[in-house]
Amino acid sequence: MRASNDHFLIWILCALCLSSSLSSGFTPDDNFLIDCGSSSNSTVGDRLFISDDLSSNILSNPNGKSLSTTSNVSSSSPLFLFSSLLRTAKIFETTSKYNFKIKKQGRHWIRLYFYPFVSGNMDLSLARFSVSAQNITLLKEFQMDSGSVIKEYSLNVTSSNLVLTFTPMVNSFAFINALEVVSVPNELIPSSVPTVEKLVRSLGNRALETVARVNMGNETVSPNDDTLSRLWVADGPFLMHNDQVIVGKFVSNLTKVNMTRDSEIMAPRSVYGTATQLGVDADANANVNVSWSFDVDPGYEYLIRYHFCDIIDLSLGSLSFNVYVNSWKVKDHLDIGKLTSGILGAPYVLDTIASPIDSSKFKISVGPSNFHEYSAAILNGLEIMKISNSRGSLDEPSFDLDSKKVSNVKVGLISGLVAGLLIAAVLATLVIVLCRRRRRLALVRHSKEEDNYGVNGRESKYIIGSVGFSSSKIGYRYPLAAILEATDHFSESLAIGLGGFGKVYKGMLRDNTEVAVKRGTSKSQQGLAEFRTEIEMLSQFRHRHLVSLIGYCDEQDEMIIIYEYMEKGTLKDHLPVIDPSLPREKVNLIEWVMRKGRDQLEAIVDACIVEEVELESLRKYIETAEKCLAECGTDRPTMGNILWNLECALQLQGNERSLHLKESSSQADLSNSWEASVSTTQFSTGSAVDIAGVSMSKVFAQMVREDMR
Repeated sequence: MRASNDHFLIWILCALCLSSSLSSGFTPDDNFLIDCGSSSNSTVGDRLFISDDLSSNILSNPNGKSLSTTSNVSSSSPLFLFSSLLRTAKIFETTSKYNFKIKKQGRHWIRLYFYPFVSGNMDLSLARFSVSAQNITLLKEFQMDSGSVIKEYSLNVTSSNLVLTFTPMVNSFAFINALEVVSVPNELIPSSVPTVEKLVRSLGNRALETVARVNMGNETVSPNDDTLSRLWVADGPFLMHNDQVIVGKFVSNLTKVNMTRDSEIMAPRSVYGTATQLGVDADANANVNVSWSFDVDPGYEYLIRYHFCDIIDLSLGSLSFNVYVNSWKVKDHLDIGKLTSGILGAPYVLDTIASPIDSSKFKISVGPSNFHEYSAAILNGLEIMKISNSRGSLDEPSFDLDSKKVSNVKVGLISGLVAGLLIAAVLATLVIVLCRRRRRLALVRHSKEEDNYGVNGRESKYIIGSVGFSSSKIGYRYPLAAILEATDHFSESLAIGLGGFGKVYKGMLRDNTEVAVKRGTSKSQQGLAEFRTEIEMLSQFRHRHLVSLIGYCDEQDEMIIIYEYMEKGTLKDHLPVIDPSLPREKVNLIEWVMRKGRDQLEAIVDACIVEEVELESLRKYIETAEKCLAECGTDRPTMGNILWNLECALQLQGNERSLHLKESSSQADLSNSWEASVSTTQFSTGSAVDIAGVSMSKVFAQMVREDMR
């Protein structure tokens, strides 16, 4: 009898030890809970949030403004529990940082609390800002109109210091109500996860953002009931309905759950003890699933975690079903009993990675297996976490997904697109050839008529393109006699300027058009190559911000270029007067920059944007400018090369549009090449094609497409 009592006592002690180990939960090494803008500490459940005003050592900007409100979050909101935290906020008008000393490196949660209330003349819904941590962009130009939200992230912290940076946009500000930086158990996020296409994706250095954390069974689980203080919202609002059959049925049976410490970390008992199951009236052959719909951002991959626990039928082998996300089958014939090694009521977690191609939604489904007579299917919980892209961002979509995946899914669409582009290219080539041939004939006829033009009526004949111009790239060629008449034989009284090419004269053509005539001299710093390049380039486009080319003359070894006359003078005429007493390096920006040198690049940048400029981008920009200032013209880059280097500088700065330059240029070739060629010929005063409405980016893109690079 005594032996029996001893065994009973041992069993009781073991049960108590197990219960104690489960209830103790996870104790984080790092546990920073901050109540922002509050003058005192706040308690939420059994957790204490410290006022950032009382912890000034963590905030780099002591000038941040504290605000408070008496309004509360709606009592029906899942965040009502955090009302005491959301009634205060910290405001930043300049870049500000929270610094946290990390005890143990590894994954940490960053939870950001936002509630845009109105306090006096300050409306937090007008705030627009970005947030980053450890070179990861968490929020980009974030703005919240109303409501309340907790943004939860998981970062692999690899240093002893974690810096959380708030950067307001221009003429705006940033705010934060509360924040958390808490250690995450190592086993919570695996180092690698299979994708729906049976590939393996590494998560070691990737950041995650919790997009959805849902408890099936239509019950909300408070952070107070979760070992890791997670909020699980009810699945009711996400459940998709079917008019023909009762698809979803909510069930609850907490006593059937067989928890372990590992499963307690994955999700609490209250998640595994509730479920949404496929309606019992569903026919296994009816192809009916129970489904949920979630909004997600396209251009990202997502970690999807399914939580299962058999709480509806504990006879092993009786529950087998299929698991889906969108059109992919994640798991075929999922048998919880087999996967949990026959442990009744044991939780099971299924992870996969998927991307919402051609959609901004995830449809999560469970349904009956065709190889099982019993039509039941259940889901206890679900988590969807966005994975940071290759640029280390969680708020700037990247569409450079796995090429193999895209080709497998869209092979038909891509093939059709390629075929269509080939046909369009052939047709466009034929049109361009025919149009150029027609314009070439018209140009010859036009030139022959004008070649008969002379001061004394004598017939004069000239060879078109005597300086080697391509007939498709030149403007109108004027005879020398017409230029002499327009400028009164280059009268000094009509001289209006002097440049590196030569003198500039004001002239009047026979149709009373005022022109500016630039005449090259033997002492000119520019030669035939520059003369030809300038004419070919300016013949191809006109823009309201550029002086239009009217024509040229290369007769009798002359190098003459004719422009429209600027009756209001040059840009220099309208600039403020420069103080001649100042040193040259303070007047000439070029010499000032050169004097600074490469080691003082930051001094060149405007102080308003110096913090936003990437040093490598600035260095590339200065390098390009230096090449443009070469003494010898042949050493200077072409316009195409300049544009290419500027685009490279934009890429280094992180401009997203630069990533698609090549694609944009190739698409623009088809649509703009014919338009550009039309504007290169038949120039005459008052009748030339004007592209003043065309953006400068298109003009430069057209230059790149020429053989100037």
